[in-house]
Amino acid sequence: MTQKIRRLPSHLINQIAAGEVVERPASVVKELVENSIDAHATHIEVTLHEGGRSFIQIIDNGDGMSPADMTLAVERHATSKLPAEDLFNIQSLGFRGEALPSIGAVSRLSVTSSEKDSSEGWALKVEGGDVSKPSPAPYRKGTTIEVRDLFYAIPARLKFLKMSGTEVGHATDVLQKLAMAYPEIAFKLKTENRTIFNYLPKENQLDRLADIMGQDFADNALEISSTRDSVTVSGYAGLPTLNRGNAQMQFLFVNGRPVKDKVLTGAVRAAYQDYLARDRHPLLCLFLTLPALTVDVNVHPAKTEVRFRDSGLVRGLLVGSLRNALAGMGHQASTTVGDQALSSFQPNTFPQQRPTGFSPSGQNNPSITASWKQQSFNTPSHHRVAEPTSFQPEVRTETFQEADQELIDYPLGAACAQIHGTYIIAQAKKGLIVVDQHAAHERLVYEKMKTDLGKNGVKTQALLIPEVVTLDEKRLTLLLKKADELGQLGLVIEPFGNDAVLVREIPDIIGQADIISLVKDLADEIQEWGTASLLKEKIEEICSTMACHGSIRAGRKLTVLEMNQLLRQMEMTNSSGQCNHGRPTYIHLELKDLEKLFGRR
Repeated sequence: MTQKIRRLPSHLINQIAAGEVVERPASVVKELVENSIDAHATHIEVTLHEGGRSFIQIIDNGDGMSPADMTLAVERHATSKLPAEDLFNIQSLGFRGEALPSIGAVSRLSVTSSEKDSSEGWALKVEGGDVSKPSPAPYRKGTTIEVRDLFYAIPARLKFLKMSGTEVGHATDVLQKLAMAYPEIAFKLKTENRTIFNYLPKENQLDRLADIMGQDFADNALEISSTRDSVTVSGYAGLPTLNRGNAQMQFLFVNGRPVKDKVLTGAVRAAYQDYLARDRHPLLCLFLTLPALTVDVNVHPAKTEVRFRDSGLVRGLLVGSLRNALAGMGHQASTTVGDQALSSFQPNTFPQQRPTGFSPSGQNNPSITASWKQQSFNTPSHHRVAEPTSFQPEVRTETFQEADQELIDYPLGAACAQIHGTYIIAQAKKGLIVVDQHAAHERLVYEKMKTDLGKNGVKTQALLIPEVVTLDEKRLTLLLKKADELGQLGLVIEPFGNDAVLVREIPDIIGQADIISLVKDLADEIQEWGTASLLKEKIEEICSTMACHGSIRAGRKLTVLEMNQLLRQMEMTNSSGQCNHGRPTYIHLELKDLEKLFGRR
């Protein structure tokens, strides 16, 4: 009888393991740098040649290894990271025990290390899975690992690598995320041509985030710090007016490990849904800390995904922490709004080219010269004058006045003017405030409507003929578990047979909505995100539309008293620095910036 099943040779087993662990040079960098962090390194330097294809070097000043440890480290399933042999109590970044042998199976690997309490150094090499014995090497504190000719043993994998710049970009992303989580460690990344970054140790985590996410983020970040049961969330979240068109600047960490998780992503979306349009995304960096036994990090070979024992607790903590921070920002808007406005200002200059009729000897054509002067001031034809000294701006006394000195000390200052029937100009103590009256009042009306809903509850309307919505068993079960929560939002449902729900009441505010589609969408959302925020979003979306139609319209002339009343209401209303779509309601131009525009500084 022919034997059909056989054992794979060890080199092939290692190559299969390498396929799980080593996807590209960035994977090598991630595994080895995580080992350096676990070894208590305070300085980690990474060098790449050809994007890591031909050469990767990681130098650290960590604890180092003895010759015996080095020999074990390149064997499969050998690790120092599981002292209690408990796979679900992971206290470190690395734990699989396959990184070094997997890398050595597909490259030429060399390891040089010295223990911190020793005066000796040792070196070991792995080439295509063949391991040499440790040999003496010069002493240097910590460990140096070099990976040459990545994937030389399996050339087919080389075809999947991208251009060098792309691979360096992936490695940069990996290192920057680790640098965010460990600001006390110095990180340096070099290529054969240049230094990509050199992050010095930072005592303050926000300073490290400024290095990576930019100073604009640091200047406009709200601190997040909250604990519920044994779970803690900390970090920083950007103001809503500091947003982007994608989620690339959202970083989430679990026990120091950068992860991607739909529970966390959904929590961020839910927390900001009241402040941003659906196609805009906030900037943030959040760190979740919880007991190792309550989170499973073995979900993905690259350890980028996790599974929580109590995902509802985690999601609720994140949403609550972010909403509390956002509710406490008052009328604050990001500083980038003013910076962007200033960047659009250009000082008025005369044309550099000489106009027709200009003579170097001073013999000018008077009529042409006068015309040139008029065009330089760009005044309307019915206001043009021959000489600039006679130019007088039109003043509207009903809308322009001296600022009320008693109001200037208020955060949004004292109203001075209204221009184009849309924008309020106010003088503040240290600058100038420009308010979009429609956007500002829209937010004020919206916040009042939400407050009223919270106090009085959602009014419902009973359906004359209850609606029957058919669902599959899984979605039906999940939806019915949320029945009480949905009832508080005005959607009253009950089971109907084995495959449907009966809708008896709906929120009055949603009017003639497509109830069947709404319920099915809610069931889909609960299945995907574990929450039924869609109904609340729908109610808030309608409130937002109503607020838009019920607010002061652009083009309406306001008295100075009305303008100042609007400014005072903004100061007393949370989130009034941005409209319901995340756009700024006002711009603050500091006096020093205005002075720079006019050359006074």
